[in-house]
Amino acid sequence: MGPFFFNGVRSFIGVVALLPCIVLLDLLQGERPSIWGRVRDAGSRGRLLTGGVLCGLALGSASLAQQVGIQYTTVGKAGFLTALYIILVPILAQVLGRRTPRLVWGAAVMALVGSALLCGISPGNLSLQKGDFLLLACAFLFAIQILCVDKFVASVDCVRLSALQFFFAGVLSLVLAPFAGESLSLGQILKGLGPLLFCGVLSSGVAYTLQCVGQKFVHPVVATLLMSLESVISALGGWLVLGESMGFREMAGCAIIFAAVLIAQLAPPRTP
Repeated sequence: MGPFFFNGVRSFIGVVALLPCIVLLDLLQGERPSIWGRVRDAGSRGRLLTGGVLCGLALGSASLAQQVGIQYTTVGKAGFLTALYIILVPILAQVLGRRTPRLVWGAAVMALVGSALLCGISPGNLSLQKGDFLLLACAFLFAIQILCVDKFVASVDCVRLSALQFFFAGVLSLVLAPFAGESLSLGQILKGLGPLLFCGVLSSGVAYTLQCVGQKFVHPVVATLLMSLESVISALGGWLVLGESMGFREMAGCAIIFAAVLIAQLAPPRTP
């Protein structure tokens, strides 16, 4: 299936995966399970819904730009261009009045250098092609999504925010799919059920929800650096599990990103 329908279906799987969690959390808190949970007033409900719409549109757009763009470029360049959100988050945060400690700025630059080494990027092979511009848009949209999450998580239910985020990301993908010339059948869903369940339950339902919960307690740039470890884990996993080779350059890139994450932890905490 095409990227639009794939993202749409996996997003709705993420919503379904979170519904039992929402019910269970309500029961554990002594609340009657409901759509809004403890939110009683219209203003708080509006804030939760607004957060879900903005985060969902940013996440859905970023995922679509990434999956369409990666078809037209190399894997290494795709990894590096997507990782540009590492430096875009502190820039956009500064524009929006969210101060970033100088130590964290330095860590972000370090992580970007490490990503370039890990992805095999050098000034000589960074010419931009058709898919690369989509991946630049992807990095920008992921940065927007991280900052949207940062804005709303302090005052709304994180699990409900995450579920709404997937719902609106799924709506965006499925609405745009016919315009991209994509069609969907039950046979396609059944044939791709394994990857759909993995991405829907684990990547969306678990990972992105943990992002929302975790960002309650850390600066968005520090969250970005922690999430950039996905490239390190991916490279190490390929080396340990798939038998892929890692040269000195790739190992140095992993070490620099990991060091950047550790350095970022030395900055003053967001909350006591």
